Formats: sequence, structure tokens, C-alpha cells
Amino acid sequence: MISAPQFFTEKLLEWTREANTRNMPWKGEKDPYKIWLSEIILQQTRVEQGWSYYERFIRQYPTVTQLAAAPEEEVFRLWQGLGYYARCKNMLSAAREITQTYNGRFPDQYLQIKALKGIGSYTAAAIASFAFNLPYAVLDGNVFRVLSRYFGIDTPIDSTAGKKEFDKLAQELLPANLSARYNQSIMDFGAVVCKPRQPLCDDCPLQKKCVAYHQQLISLLPVKTKKLQIKKRYFNYLLVNYQQGTYIRKRTANDIWQNLHEFILIETAGPTDITALQQSDDFKKIFGKTPFEIDRVSAPFKQQLTHQTIHSQFITLLVQQAPALPEYTLVAANRLHQYAFPKTITTFLESNHLQLF
Repeated sequence: MISAPQFFTEKLLEWTREANTRNMPWKGEKDPYKIWLSEIILQQTRVEQGWSYYERFIRQYPTVTQLAAAPEEEVFRLWQGLGYYARCKNMLSAAREITQTYNGRFPDQYLQIKALKGIGSYTAAAIASFAFNLPYAVLDGNVFRVLSRYFGIDTPIDSTAGKKEFDKLAQELLPANLSARYNQSIMDFGAVVCKPRQPLCDDCPLQKKCVAYHQQLISLLPVKTKKLQIKKRYFNYLLVNYQQGTYIRKRTANDIWQNLHEFILIETAGPTDITALQQSDDFKKIFGKTPFEIDRVSAPFKQQLTHQTIHSQFITLLVQQAPALPEYTLVAANRLHQYAFPKTITTFLESNHLQLF
């Protein structure tokens, strides 16, 4: 009788030969630079959203050396809207390291790949297997789900024990000399058949030996132990208009949106209105005795991040003399499109017909 692991691998490869129609521009790609770029873009990003960004980056920077030589501000502008901007910063660092250390040639060994900035075990395994067909199994959310359900594993996937168990199993299932094909197969299978919700169990080629299916555990697997805590933050942005310009700064603190730009920010513990905001120490510190006129206050904006919900409002103020704002730079309104902003600010600007693209 064919074993469950053997059945799993054979049926998975058969499915990808005969029924896998999932199409993506980087699928089947052998250029490690393009594979790396797609994997970085797709971290915490849906394929549908990342697709256009991938194509845009490939057109703008066809090689890793061109990316490494690009001005940082230009790269962040191209990344704008994807979120998780630390990915972009790490991507630039890695591109420069590849250029300097490896003369622009992407390293072809797993440990060298993993040592690059912003590359973890999963991304290193993906590059190593897809570009160089090295025997490293990928473990992303799709793979965890497929393995957990098929083998009936209830060890939490976010635990140390779970990561070790799934990593060992994934490596054992990897067929010799077919790592690229197998890894792509299991990732695609998790995305289109063994989906998080409403999996296609009736049409699943693995159903015959799937533990979760036969024991009615589909909705219970995989298991996670940690519950995500969402923090609420309230950003009050001041657009201080002076001589047809407004004040902005680059965020440099170790916080969200590092290296992106923003207007004058007053963060409060909860929602507030303009009257209460004017009484705050932060507001008085900004304006002192500088006279101002309130032009308008925007409707509230909301941006959902993985661990935070950002509630924002935008208050436009008119001044006749420049306030003392050493951290900020006065930028002409018609030059705002040259700067990279977080999504919540680009949404506001676009809603006021100030297109950034």
C-alpha cells in the first residue's frame, strides 16, 4: 500500500501537471533577482496587489545592480502603497550588499542567501529552490495549512515545537531533484484548493488520505496559539499652508512608516476635535504666537495595519508668517508628488485631487 507521504507528494505533482492553472508573472522564473523581488513584495501582501508593483520594479530596475544604484527616495516612491516599508529598506540594503560583496551576482548558496538583509528561512528556501533547484522546502502560510490538514497535525504553527516539526516534515516530503516544482505546487495548492475558508475538499486529489477531511477537522487546522493584539492610534495631521507650500518631514524614528514623509503630526491618546487640539501643549508649541486661520478639517481616515489601526484627520491651516518648525521642510504643493507618503496620506491627497502617481 502506498504510504501517506508518498501519496501526498505524487498526487501534488500530478495535480500541478494536470490541473494547476494559477498564473503569476514570476512563476517558473529562474532569475534569482526577480524571484527575490517577488518574494519581498509578497511578504504580507496579496498576490493581486503585489503583481503590478513587481512589474513596475522590473521595468524600472531590471537588474540588482540597477536597484542598488537607485536613489533611496525614488525606490520608496515606487514602493509607496505596499506598506511594511522596512521591507523596502532591507531590500535596498541587500541589493547593495549583493553588488558590493558578490559583484552584482546573486549568491547561489542557501546560507549566503539567508544572510542577506531582510531574508529569512522561507525566502531563502524559495530563492534557493526556484533559482538553483537546491533541496530546501518552503514553509509559508499555505504550506503550513496543507501539511497540518493532510497529516492532522495540531501542534501550533507559531510555536517553536511546531516550526521544528513542520520544517522536518516539509524536508522529508521534498522529492529529489524536483524541489522547485514541488515547492511551487504545494504553495499553489494551498492558495487555490486547500484554502483557509471554503476549501475545495470535494475536488481535492488528496482527500483520500487527508486526516482533517476524514476526522472533520478542516476548520480547526492549522492551530495558532497567539492572538493578535491590535493597537489604536490617533494621528492629527496639520497642513500648514505658507506661500503656496506646506510643511513635511521624513519619519526617522523606530516606528511605522520609517523613511516616509508626513505633514506636521500631533498624536493623541484618542479621537479629538480641532478645539481641544488647539488647547494641547503640542499645538501651542508648534504655533506659539504665530497667527493662523483654520481653513478646513477633513473627514476621518482609517488605515488598518497588521498590529495597529491608524485613525487620522487632516486639518488645513493658513499662516501669513512662517512658524518655527526646525524638523520640517517647506515644500511647494506642486512638488509633493516627488515624496513618498504612507497610504493614509496618499488617500487624503488623492481625495483632494492631488494625484501622486
